[in-house]
Amino acid sequence: MREKIVTLVFLVIAVGLAITAALVQPESTTHNLFDDQGQDFYPSFTDPLACKALEVVAYDEATATARPFKVEFRNRRWSLPSHFNYPADAQERLAKTAAALMDLKKESVRSDSVADHTSLGVIDPLDQKATSLTGRGKRVTLRDDKGGVLADFVLGKPVEGKAGYRYIRVPGQKRTYAVKTEADPSVSFEDWIETDLLKLTAPEIRKITVNSYSINEQLGQLDNVERTVLTKDKDKWTVSGRAAKKATLDAVTAALDTLRIVNVQPKPPALTQDLRAQEGIQLSVDSIMSLRQKGFFVTPTGQLLSNEGELIVETDKGLIYTLRFGEVAPGTPGAAADDKTAERRYLFITVSYNDDRASLYNDGDPSKVRVTGNRLARELSHRFADWYYVISGADFTKLRPRSKDL
Repeated sequence: MREKIVTLVFLVIAVGLAITAALVQPESTTHNLFDDQGQDFYPSFTDPLACKALEVVAYDEATATARPFKVEFRNRRWSLPSHFNYPADAQERLAKTAAALMDLKKESVRSDSVADHTSLGVIDPLDQKATSLTGRGKRVTLRDDKGGVLADFVLGKPVEGKAGYRYIRVPGQKRTYAVKTEADPSVSFEDWIETDLLKLTAPEIRKITVNSYSINEQLGQLDNVERTVLTKDKDKWTVSGRAAKKATLDAVTAALDTLRIVNVQPKPPALTQDLRAQEGIQLSVDSIMSLRQKGFFVTPTGQLLSNEGELIVETDKGLIYTLRFGEVAPGTPGAAADDKTAERRYLFITVSYNDDRASLYNDGDPSKVRVTGNRLARELSHRFADWYYVISGADFTKLRPRSKDL
């Protein structure tokens, strides 16, 4: 009898525990799932100006490759380490990006399952263990001046049915949130640099010389040589004694006014030094090889030629720009084989100030522009000496008009 009573007691206790577990467990699970909802992602990150570096990694599903990009403040200037430390125009843009990411809150928990990362687009693009080629997000990391992490996110897909929301995950954590944010840092080089490359405007341009030719590297000669000179007087362009075609000239001058670069390659230090010294290019082995690889050649007399011709532009400030067009640059986006506008090109730019041209374009009085022209020529020459620029195929086409179109 006593054994039956003991058994009954244990049975009652077991049933009670089972009921308690059934009642308590869902509450505990629910509590864990929403325990951080509404909190800041990085509560200690309170000053957007503390951000001194931005790292962004996007993922190209077509090529299954990660595309890293970085901008940082170092040696008292903003630069792009991902692009040979090219100078960046980044302070205002980075501050806005940092402020937008600093204020993010964990508004709505959407999943605690790794299995959902693909559909939500929050797989870390740097995760080499992940096997999926789809569903990878954009990794965004903000750092302070000592390299410490201020904030780190994987930005995923937009949330369906909720405008302005997207899925976000903290790298290394399973949980994914739906967060309201417009933050989407660009990995495009041209979005982070000074956009006014030539520092000129279309109305300033007074003369354009189109030297069209190609270099036959096998025979060592120029082919298809053609020279066209266009001049402007009282806002009217002429060529060979007749009025030039307005649409073509408008396209050329607008392209010069708004010329933007899409990438850069550094010149060898010796070549940069020669260009800054303005005493002619010394034919060092490094300089010769570098120039040839980009489509530029120095003749025995010291003349610099390019395998796709050149454009010489004169402005009313007395500046003379020479734009030399070289080889097709790598990294050209995929396009149809016959679409030449998709071919990015290397561009070699030099500039100088000429007092005679300044006098010609300023009623015989170059003093109006001499100081400004000289200063701008020095500033631009110093900048241009460092880099081979890369321009889009569309700009290349506009800047090499055919004579029949002028």
